[in-house]
Amino acid sequence: MTTTSAQPPVIEEESLDRRPGRWIGHWAPEDPAFWRRIGSGVARRNLIWSIFAEHIGFSVWLLWSIVVVRLGDAGWQLTTSQALWLTAVPSGVGALLRLPYTFAVPVFGGRNWTVISALLLIVPCAGLAWAVEHPEIGFVPLLLIAATAGLGGGNFASSMANISFFYPEREKGWALGLNAAGGNIGVAVVQFVVPQVIVLGGGLALARAGLMYIPLAVIAAVCAYLFMDNLVEAKADVRPVWSSLRHRDTWIMSLLYIGTFGSFIGYSAAFPTLLNSVFGRPDVALAWAFLGAGVGSLCRPFGGRLSDLVGGARVTVASFVLMAIGALGALWSVERRSMGLFFVAFLLLFVATGVGNGSTYRMISRIFQIKGEEQGGAPEVMLAMRRQAAGALGIISAVGAFGGFLVPICYAWARSTYGGIQPALRFYVGFFLVLLVVTWVAYLRPGSRMARAGV
Repeated sequence: MTTTSAQPPVIEEESLDRRPGRWIGHWAPEDPAFWRRIGSGVARRNLIWSIFAEHIGFSVWLLWSIVVVRLGDAGWQLTTSQALWLTAVPSGVGALLRLPYTFAVPVFGGRNWTVISALLLIVPCAGLAWAVEHPEIGFVPLLLIAATAGLGGGNFASSMANISFFYPEREKGWALGLNAAGGNIGVAVVQFVVPQVIVLGGGLALARAGLMYIPLAVIAAVCAYLFMDNLVEAKADVRPVWSSLRHRDTWIMSLLYIGTFGSFIGYSAAFPTLLNSVFGRPDVALAWAFLGAGVGSLCRPFGGRLSDLVGGARVTVASFVLMAIGALGALWSVERRSMGLFFVAFLLLFVATGVGNGSTYRMISRIFQIKGEEQGGAPEVMLAMRRQAAGALGIISAVGAFGGFLVPICYAWARSTYGGIQPALRFYVGFFLVLLVVTWVAYLRPGSRMARAGV
């Protein structure tokens, strides 16, 4: 007599409601059985390749932040203000593109749009490779070519909106934090790798900064095509995105996100130029500026995880306290010409922005969940709120990303008007304190419904 050991039932991915074009018809992440047996594996696979594509997008978006430090060695004669404009404009364009990129997920499908958006990255990469070797074209054409790098910034909105559909509410803070961190760390990678690549073999070859990312963009598109999925649940009409605009919380969170992500991307873009222009240390800018974006990116998922445990609003308030302290430290260091303290103060700013990025995104999904529960919590209501939350994620990411444009411009204005960046730093201290008060009043004030619900 033979016996066989009992094996746990296995549900293959083929048992999903699959439709042509890698569409999944039924997706129920809030069902524990579905999530445990099959949902988590599919969601993880989509998350991995979403992170890869978004990582390449972020890298392309911030290519100019490190290239501008070496443009003078390639024959370009730029002022500090012009250099800061070259880092600011891609951030502004990326912020604008996040709005249509958010709408692209329900229109085309998350997997399909990831393929398209990855291939679009070839445009700014090829443009950079050509432009940096032709200083005779002048500053304005160079600025227009740099603006196309904003295509990489749009990827974030569509990626986050798409991944938000795959995960249950209880795990969104961590999943969205990982997705964002994988993209955000592309800033650190490009600021670390590009200075090495452009001098390989001796001499200076700035064109390699763009050329090296063309094959990576193609690989990201191919991997998304082969391994990602579209969700029918996410392929709704665009009305939920418009509906999210009616909520006051969408605009409050947009303001808070300017303070967290806007600061992160703006400081990432400006940090190398500030080290070079304020302290005259291009060597430090090229060798060590990547640490700021690196620590900020790594802190983002932990901000999301901590928010899952204690509430996003509490973590967001703490992050604004740290940002204000960091800005004060940077101000003190500039006045005393201490580059070491300046570097440490900015690292604190990056840590705080990373934590705040994770906590604010966790707040968004929780806010819309609360709104659905207040309307009865029926399945169709909760689905509608998940769609509105996905739309709000894109809208908020777009508004917040304008901080990436405003931060370098504010520094450029302070430098050209007052001869130093101290006025800009004073403004940031006040701005972070205002955002702290806004967060407390809207989401932590004793007796408020959002505080009682634990946003």
